[in-house]
Amino acid sequence: MTLILNSNEIKHCVQFNKDLIPIIEDAFKSLSLGKTVMPPILRVDIEKYHGESDVKAAYVEGLDSFAVKVASGFFNNSKLGLPSSNGLMILLDSQTGIIKSVLLDKGYLTDVRTAIAGAIASKYLSNPESSTVAIIGAGIQARMQLEALSLVRDIKNVKVWSRDINKANEYIQTLKKIYDFNFQAFDNTNDLVKDADILITTTPSKNPLIKFASLPKGIHITAMGSDAEEKNELDPEIIKNCDIYVPDNQAQTTILGELNHAIKKNLITKETLFYDLGKIILNPELGRKSNNDITVADLTGTGVQDTAIARYTYSIAKNKNLGMNVE
Repeated sequence: MTLILNSNEIKHCVQFNKDLIPIIEDAFKSLSLGKTVMPPILRVDIEKYHGESDVKAAYVEGLDSFAVKVASGFFNNSKLGLPSSNGLMILLDSQTGIIKSVLLDKGYLTDVRTAIAGAIASKYLSNPESSTVAIIGAGIQARMQLEALSLVRDIKNVKVWSRDINKANEYIQTLKKIYDFNFQAFDNTNDLVKDADILITTTPSKNPLIKFASLPKGIHITAMGSDAEEKNELDPEIIKNCDIYVPDNQAQTTILGELNHAIKKNLITKETLFYDLGKIILNPELGRKSNNDITVADLTGTGVQDTAIARYTYSIAKNKNLGMNVE
């Protein structure tokens, strides 16, 4: 039997809370420990509509199931009144390959696990007393990254920049109803990052939006928009000159992430090895060394995160007797 779960049932199972943090941390740890089979990402670009679809998958040694995920990002959808992200996950039996569940999440689980990964990066790499966050972008990830960050840091000030300042203001008006933070919109990124403790970048930009010279000492950057070869939110000099660079998976960031652009500009060699996020979780001493360190987490999104959250969702759905079983 295959369990079919619709998006409402999935949202009933998976809520934003601290319970999700160890689920995704364990996924990163298994990747770092070499206990994961994770193939390269398959991506289809639809340039005409500013869209893309990715296929990600991962099997973790010893687990009875694994996920294959299809996720789409179509960045003109806001003009049509549609969400930019969509997709589904398929959970398969590790021994037989039989489909255990189809999770029709419309991209929700991808958005959640991405936001939780950002929170984990800040948990281990930002200064513990961080209270001011600068956010580049005003879409769904900009909102969810802030929500996840608030699980691990006592945020007081939120600074927002978007190419369209009206969208930044709309973002602020929406989130002011939920959070008692001091919000402020900015029309340039230099002023945005001034005095920020954490910077989160969430856009599909193909040109750097942040220069190294604008960064204050001690800032932590979570860059999660660069998940394709041409995407680039950070000046490659940031990757070269930061004190600590942490990829979610270096095999991916070498091709897709911010690291990719530093390598292309010959600022870093392909042979340079970095501690990935899983290793930092396993041994936090490998990360930030001082309050003045500039740290960067380069998050391209991994299939092991998808397997972790799909298994978690399936388990809860079974316990709650949710979904529809089909032959």
